[in-house]
Amino acid sequence: MKANITLLPGDGVGPEITAATRQVLDQVATKFGHEFIYHEALIGGAAIDQTGTSLPPETLKAAEQSDAILLAAVGGPQWDDPTADVRPEQGLLAIRKHFGLFANLRPVKAYPALSAFAPLRAELLEGVDILFVRELTGGIYFGQRQEAGEGDTAHDTMIYSRDEVQRVAHVAFRAAQKRRKSLTSVDKANVLASMRLWRRAVAEVHEDYADVSLQHALVDSCAMHLLTRPASFDVVLAGNMFGDILSDEASVLAGSLGMLPSASLGADRFGLYEPVHGSAPDIAGQGKANPTGMILSAAMMLRYSLELEAEAQAVEAAIEGALADGARTADIAVSDSISTGEFTGAILSHLR
Repeated sequence: MKANITLLPGDGVGPEITAATRQVLDQVATKFGHEFIYHEALIGGAAIDQTGTSLPPETLKAAEQSDAILLAAVGGPQWDDPTADVRPEQGLLAIRKHFGLFANLRPVKAYPALSAFAPLRAELLEGVDILFVRELTGGIYFGQRQEAGEGDTAHDTMIYSRDEVQRVAHVAFRAAQKRRKSLTSVDKANVLASMRLWRRAVAEVHEDYADVSLQHALVDSCAMHLLTRPASFDVVLAGNMFGDILSDEASVLAGSLGMLPSASLGADRFGLYEPVHGSAPDIAGQGKANPTGMILSAAMMLRYSLELEAEAQAVEAAIEGALADGARTADIAVSDSISTGEFTGAILSHLR
């Protein structure tokens, strides 16, 4: 197979974990007889510094001509002014919107080899395997807003239409059908009108999936249950903001935010794949970054956009093998940790 992949290293540790992921993909290509052609482009703070915009036209053009996008991270202290006209995160939001990537898939799995490093008791982590499906192009992040400016009030608006909710609900129900056939839809229907619409719209979609059980959960109780009985969740469907917060909270189940991948998908096979974590500017350039989230994102790319299931499973098994052998980056184990390059080497040895 021949595939064109746009690489967006971005900022902070982004270039380091992108390099590590490219090594893994090259090994996959060699092992399975594929050809991956990479096109590297700018996004985020690096793009602002070089072009004055966080998503240059050249980046969009490269992405439009590719089969998938691998994005590392954007942002850093030098671009942290929330009142600036141009900010790194604008590039990320814009590229999702441009390609209509409305469904964000965030798997969270507890690895037995890392149970001793997680902040929760080991017995709570047994069997934890959750897929968060987050609506990505609507809700409060995209609604009408008013900055305070020199005044004393500001507002952000949470807006959802029935169609927006139902298209991402279909993605979640289809995913549940391939897993343990259980879906939890998260809302705040007791307070918010937009969330009452959300609950009704999800219930309507459920009529098409009789083989999947549906539970509605308020976001606050869901946040608690994720830490008290996480193994009870299969697929969790949530709006943009709630899905963002809950999936980050769930990172403690995997041992570190650095372990979590994500896929942003639209109506077809094209997708944008990125780790859940940020740019971690405090450790950039030090060889301390955990590349797992980025490499697992590449595995999701192999699965969803390139339809290479065996290759995706091989990458995931190689990571589990490296962890089982005791490979740990500094975000997981303060002592006895290894560098980004050494951890990548451990994965490559299992891939071979």
